[in-house]
Amino acid sequence: MQRRPPSSPKTRLACRNNRFVSQRQSRRAVGLGKRARGLRKSVQEPFSPPEDWYEPSDDKRPGYRVVVQDPGDGYTHVVTEQDVRARLAALPASMTAGLDVVQLSRITRKKETFPCYGMQWGTALYLYPIESELVEIYAQPPTPEQRREAKMYGGRWRCEDGFWYLQWTAETIRDYYLNNILIHELGHLLDERNGSYTDRERYADWFAIEYGYRATRRRRKQKIRRRHHSQ
Repeated sequence: MQRRPPSSPKTRLACRNNRFVSQRQSRRAVGLGKRARGLRKSVQEPFSPPEDWYEPSDDKRPGYRVVVQDPGDGYTHVVTEQDVRARLAALPASMTAGLDVVQLSRITRKKETFPCYGMQWGTALYLYPIESELVEIYAQPPTPEQRREAKMYGGRWRCEDGFWYLQWTAETIRDYYLNNILIHELGHLLDERNGSYTDRERYADWFAIEYGYRATRRRRKQKIRRRHHSQ
């Protein structure tokens, strides 16, 4: 794991890897899928509770609840409860039937050292805040995959003084969270077949592209066509 660059107290190292933790640990009938913002994959580590745990609900009533926590000083939530509900409502109801909680989580000192975009744990999904400036700072050049994904959602890379900066706007980061991070973590929740880190990530990445990126772009194109036909 790369440490925060010492040149500025405001810099945040952004990580982007999922960490797969064995399902043999307690209270994890559903596996943990962690999409962290890093440049290398973490090895398996001894388990410690990564988040607030929500017991899977036995209530058969449909629906899930959204928990909004204060993002923390210097951080911001880039989506709202209304954003999350509207995006998930666009999916087939069967895909969210097993979802109990979506939490917009707070940042903590521990999470600052290994910040995450999102995580799935049990029947809950967690979305994390990012720096209020909407700029992520890396100590190493982005990988081809990072470049490609940022370009897909409108993020812009630049290099200055040996550091790499990923710049978002309010619109592009919202798109990235709603159509990549949220859908990726939902893919982990729905994945009952794969057990290895690689297979879980491959499935969640495919799910996010198919039901997040492509589905949204198709709807946008259809709206543009209808608008042109109506003129």
